[in-house]
Amino acid sequence: MATAAVLTPHDVPTTLNYYAPIGDEAPFQYVEQPPEGHPSNNIGTDPQPVLVHDARGHEADFSLDQNGFQYVKWPSVESEFDDDERIKEKYYPEVEEILRKVAGAKRVFIFDHTIRRKPSQEPVGKPSDFRGPVERVHIDQTYQASLNRVTYHLPEDAERLLKSRVRIINVWRPIHHPVAHKPLAVSDWRYLDAQDLVPVRFIYPHREGSTYSVRYNPNHRWYYLSEQTPEEVTLIKCFDSEEDRARLTPHSAFLDTTAPKDAPHRESIEVRALVFDTE
Repeated sequence: MATAAVLTPHDVPTTLNYYAPIGDEAPFQYVEQPPEGHPSNNIGTDPQPVLVHDARGHEADFSLDQNGFQYVKWPSVESEFDDDERIKEKYYPEVEEILRKVAGAKRVFIFDHTIRRKPSQEPVGKPSDFRGPVERVHIDQTYQASLNRVTYHLPEDAERLLKSRVRIINVWRPIHHPVAHKPLAVSDWRYLDAQDLVPVRFIYPHREGSTYSVRYNPNHRWYYLSEQTPEEVTLIKCFDSEEDRARLTPHSAFLDTTAPKDAPHRESIEVRALVFDTE
């Protein structure tokens, strides 16, 4: 099993892709095929230089409620992550346990997971179900879209559940080997301004959600965990109905030009869950 050696902190100067508008229409993204003659999105990029600070050796300094993210050492019973049914049967209960013990959840509803691998890692001629790392600063849901997910996934209990605290937390874990290329950067909630958030319509064939893109702000403070191993998870808060603490966390993959060229490409799994303080 991969383990992290004692490492010297390795801050990384890099470039992150922030939001830039295209045209005058409100930002949108079609999840599948757009209507004929219509672009799939109107989200431009604004590349900006940033310094991503290494949290290695200071993992305990960060928490979901203070910063919007947290690092947890939690070896997994699953190692291959190559079968969706096995992931749901073996790994989902493990994610629930993490969220109960670390985030204090009373009820957890996992609504999806995503495997990220470089598409070229799939055999030639085989359609890829994998998506590469997202190199754009974003948050997976807007505040309203997060609340709407409760009604969408749990309609019978939604009215009751929405009367207490609701969170959406992503549980992100490397697969097979420590991350060298395209590590995950997370932004400290305390340095985020509400004006930085740009709602984007997320258009599915039969429903609509919304995500946040993020405008550049030089005050943002970014972190990652160098050489993050499959035994280490990053908890990413994407929504919190409580307003007196960190409510969300912008995040993005980024380029580390100092990574060894022969290191394997990043593989990771993220599991997204609704987290409730009541049963």
